[in-house]
Amino acid sequence: MMIDPIQAFMQANALVAPAFPPASRYHGIATTHLTQPDGSTVVYVKRRFVPQPEQFSLLQEHRVTQGDRLDNLAARYIGDPLQYWRICDASGAIRPEELTETVGKPLRITSPEGVPEATDAD
Repeated sequence: MMIDPIQAFMQANALVAPAFPPASRYHGIATTHLTQPDGSTVVYVKRRFVPQPEQFSLLQEHRVTQGDRLDNLAARYIGDPLQYWRICDASGAIRPEELTETVGKPLRITSPEGVPEATDAD
């Protein structure tokens, strides 16, 4: 029987593809499982802690207007509507819908977490 060398290497080195793509808010967060009394298994994502807004470098603010949607704002400011969660994190929101409920509310548009603020080089 012939053994696939790539498969053998991956098994030997425990290479596991990440559960979520790099642009996902869940990238890098492990999954775990729960065995039900009937023996079935439920796989779930471990808890994700929302970062503190101060950990983000502010690029600009957006004042909510009537009809604003987070996906549209993410597309406008970040270039990807699926990145709406970055606006939520930067604004300290647990419930995304709370961010656009109040007209005039400032929303923080920031660099991704961990990207330092750009400074002017003299």
